[in-house]
Amino acid sequence: MDLATVIGIVLGFGLILMAIMLGGELGMFINVPSLLIVIGGTIAAMFIKHKMSDVFGSVGIMMKAFLVKQENPDQVIGQLIDMANIARKDGILALEKVKSDDPFLQGAVNHCVDGADPEFLEGVLNKDLEYLADRHAKGIAIWEGIGETAPAFGMIGTLIGLVQMLATMDDPSSIGPAMAVALLTTLYGSIFANVIAIPIAVKLDMYSKDEQMTRQIIIDGMIGIQKGVNPRMLQEALKAALPPSMRDGE
Repeated sequence: MDLATVIGIVLGFGLILMAIMLGGELGMFINVPSLLIVIGGTIAAMFIKHKMSDVFGSVGIMMKAFLVKQENPDQVIGQLIDMANIARKDGILALEKVKSDDPFLQGAVNHCVDGADPEFLEGVLNKDLEYLADRHAKGIAIWEGIGETAPAFGMIGTLIGLVQMLATMDDPSSIGPAMAVALLTTLYGSIFANVIAIPIAVKLDMYSKDEQMTRQIIIDGMIGIQKGVNPRMLQEALKAALPPSMRDGE
């Protein structure tokens, strides 16, 4: 579990709630029509902009910001170098005994054992990487869209509330509720965008780039193994993808 995501959301809502409680009652900040305008309008816009399956799938994608299981690229490089030593000593076919929990790495090993040439292997793995990036981009785009759309519907709710207020200026008792709708929809849209949607989109983009980097390391490593690159030289080449602090314990 990514505790940073959980802590951030809890802290964000906690500070907002604290500010509300210090300045007045919680009940005055709850308005069902305002919530319907922001949440319902944002969902409607997402259905218009994206396929329905992608919109529903965005919920599962969001969970990756909480439950993502990241691979350590340094450990992946270690696995690849171990395989490079096995292949150098006993041949590529000896990798048949290698088993990995990473389906991408295992698929690459299987291709090698089946006799795929380096050009074919690189093409297949790069295509797999492109498809991964495309899938991630769709999910990220939805959450970025939510971050853009929620404040817009907050503004729509504000305009509705202002119209209602101006239309009933002769009735002072109706001005307060209309103004509440006007202001609360803007508040809801801003909170939904800046505490949930935009941070989640940024976090998902970061995880996507990390996963793509790890897969690129696997691609480069497996191609190096197939070409018979010296394991020590291969290790140095793969570690170039890591930050300096992770290279050889620096």
